[in-house]
Amino acid sequence: MILVGNQRGGAKDLAIHLMKEENERVEVHELRGFMSENLMGALNESYAVSRGTKCKQFLYSLSLNPPKNEQASVEDFEVAIEQAEKRLNLSGQPRAIVFHEKEGRRHAHAVWSRINVEEMKAVQMSYDHEKLKTLSREIFLEHGWKMPPGLVNSEDRDPRNFTLAEWQQAKRAGKDAKVVKADFQDAWAISDSKAAFTHALQERGYKLARGDRRGFVAVDCQGEVYPVSRWTGVKTKEVGKRLGDLEELPGVDETKDLIAKEMLPKMQGFEQEVSATHSQKKAEAEEQREKLSREQREKREALDKQLAERCQQEEQMQQARLRRGLFGLLDRVTGKRKKTIDQNEQETQESLVRDREEKDSLIQRQISEKRDLKETHRQEQKQLVQQKQDLQEDARHFEQMKIEPDDKKAFLEKRRAQAETRHTRIRGPTRER
Repeated sequence: MILVGNQRGGAKDLAIHLMKEENERVEVHELRGFMSENLMGALNESYAVSRGTKCKQFLYSLSLNPPKNEQASVEDFEVAIEQAEKRLNLSGQPRAIVFHEKEGRRHAHAVWSRINVEEMKAVQMSYDHEKLKTLSREIFLEHGWKMPPGLVNSEDRDPRNFTLAEWQQAKRAGKDAKVVKADFQDAWAISDSKAAFTHALQERGYKLARGDRRGFVAVDCQGEVYPVSRWTGVKTKEVGKRLGDLEELPGVDETKDLIAKEMLPKMQGFEQEVSATHSQKKAEAEEQREKLSREQREKREALDKQLAERCQQEEQMQQARLRRGLFGLLDRVTGKRKKTIDQNEQETQESLVRDREEKDSLIQRQISEKRDLKETHRQEQKQLVQQKQDLQEDARHFEQMKIEPDDKKAFLEKRRAQAETRHTRIRGPTRER
């Protein structure tokens, strides 16, 4: 697991941070070597002791995070904390352990007092980061977990991991040529005029236009241009005979501009629809998360109550074994009482292990439930975000297809000149009388 430690002061601030309610569950697992029975009081004790020294960073705080998709038991955390304590020369120092659960994951925090009370000076924390890194590497190897590159070699750590990843545009899948050819041939087969062919193409996502080389073409919603003769498999002369006057059709740029004006509002409407779905899914996910947390909390409380009642019953049963009066005196003399006490202690230890395993098993199941729920919601949100990004990219594409006002003026003048040239070519030059 990843171990991150640092020296610090601010006992009150640290206690408040560790007990923050932003975590779904906070459990003070252990307070060792303190008079106080709560975390705030325990860390304040460390501060009070430190006042007898010149040490400002009188605490050492360690966070323990298992890999994202791995589960660690309470015992795994305890073993890691014990090993860290030995390597940091903090053995026997007052210690607090706190467990946090959030979004289906559990991690732990351990806090030691650095002040050695007998010598009234702080424990030296030389090379603590390297020691923790070495221990972290050993824990990964011991559990067979996939080791992060940063633990294998510090030079392999990718600095891009410390910033937000840039969005990479998904590549648009090209159209299948067979499908395009079938669209054109079908449209041609069911048409007997320009109007019918125009309508048939439009139903298939194309607009009929006048090509730059004075031929009939079709333009799809992405601005791709398709020569009609080539894609229908019909000779150019036959195409012209059925479709008639080419000059009546808008040019390619005009058609793209028309498509853009039609499609932009559509894309914006789709984007609003996706945004609304995104918000709805997010609210539903939060509701499901709260419901699951509530149900899991009730199960934890029920188990705690069950374990407490069983523990009380077992204690009563063990106490009943210790006879009193003359029989008790006889048991002391014969050594039977000592055997009974030893038996009770052994059963108590076994009960503690059993109770811990039951509680840990429940916690692991609940963590898996939260993790599965979070992954489901993450995939849903990822899909919606991708849809929105695709729509935004489409909208930008249509914006680029539009003819800008300045360009449109020049374009119209060019069209007017072309029309006059065509008119002159048909009627011939004007003769003076």
